[in-house]
Amino acid sequence: MPAKFKDLALDALDHQMLADWWCSAIGYVRRGSPGSPEWPVAIVDPTGEGPLIWLNPVPEPKTVKNRMHLDVWGDPAELTAAGARMVAERGGGREWHVMADPEGNEFCVFEQR
Repeated sequence: MPAKFKDLALDALDHQMLADWWCSAIGYVRRGSPGSPEWPVAIVDPTGEGPLIWLNPVPEPKTVKNRMHLDVWGDPAELTAAGARMVAERGGGREWHVMADPEGNEFCVFEQR
C-alpha cells in the first residue's frame, strides 16, 4: 500500500470564516485555538466519525471547478439559508444537488429519505 488516507484540505481566501461556515453546516467544531490569519484551521467531527478538515489560507479566490469535492447528507434549503448557493439541482438521473459554499467550493448534497 503506497499511501493511506489522512485528512481533507480546503483552500480558502477567508479560512476563518469558511471554517465557521463548515462547522455550522455539518456540525463540526474547531480543533484547538481559533487560529490566526496566516495559519490553517482544523475542524473535526465531534463524534469522531468524520475526517479532519483543514481550512488553508490562500491569497487567491477560487476560479475554476473543483477536481475533488465533499459529499454531504443535508437539506439544500437549509444550506441555502446558511449561505450556500445552488449550482445544479437534483434531476436528470442525478440523485444529488451540486452546491457551493460561500467561497464557491462545490460540494454534493444527498437528501436523506
